[in-house]
Amino acid sequence: MNPVFVTGGTGYLGRALVEVLHRRGHSVHALVRPGSERKLPPGAIAIVGDALDAATFAPAIPSRATIVHLVGTPHPSPAKSTEFERVDLQSIRATTAAAVGASHLVYVSVAHPAPVMRAYIAARQAGEALVRATGIPATILRPWYVLGPGHRWPYALVPIYAMLRLLPAMRDGAARLGLVTRDQMIAALVAAVESNPAGVRVVDVPAIRAARNVHACATPIVDARSNTS
Repeated sequence: MNPVFVTGGTGYLGRALVEVLHRRGHSVHALVRPGSERKLPPGAIAIVGDALDAATFAPAIPSRATIVHLVGTPHPSPAKSTEFERVDLQSIRATTAAAVGASHLVYVSVAHPAPVMRAYIAARQAGEALVRATGIPATILRPWYVLGPGHRWPYALVPIYAMLRLLPAMRDGAARLGLVTRDQMIAALVAAVESNPAGVRVVDVPAIRAARNVHACATPIVDARSNTS
């Protein structure tokens, strides 16, 4: 298995992903800020650097690594538009600049089109363009909202989503902008890491939901269903 380099390894998705990947036998290197080394799960190799500055971590990326980019603004909202440019877009700009020699890029984008969060979507679309421009095989995941610890308020929307899926005119949008759980996201990310895509593969909300449960499986899992665009 190729080594894995994770940015955002101490975050909402990153810590759980690093833990699962290590348990499944991967060599995991995780980019952390100075002083955050102890926040990583045991077994991960801490790489101290600045996610917004490629020069601080590019030399530490192992050859032929799978790079998983998870850096982003916590709890995104329309009020944080400047942060999307400063953090979300600049961090993937740095990661793609540092990715020379990588075998696979895994990027968490966002479901689109959508009627809200335009600045956030614009930053993530620009990030997707940067990933594609590298020419490196890539997997782009497009969740809308990831439910989990500290991210539970949208559970109140579940009945509304169920109703919208019954309406033909709303069905596609409800599926594309549906809610996923953190466990589903981790499963889809692990499936991406343990695959060898040709070109760029896009994993949308239905495919994220279809990923196998990594907590019940100790061996490499098959790819989540995906489309290519």
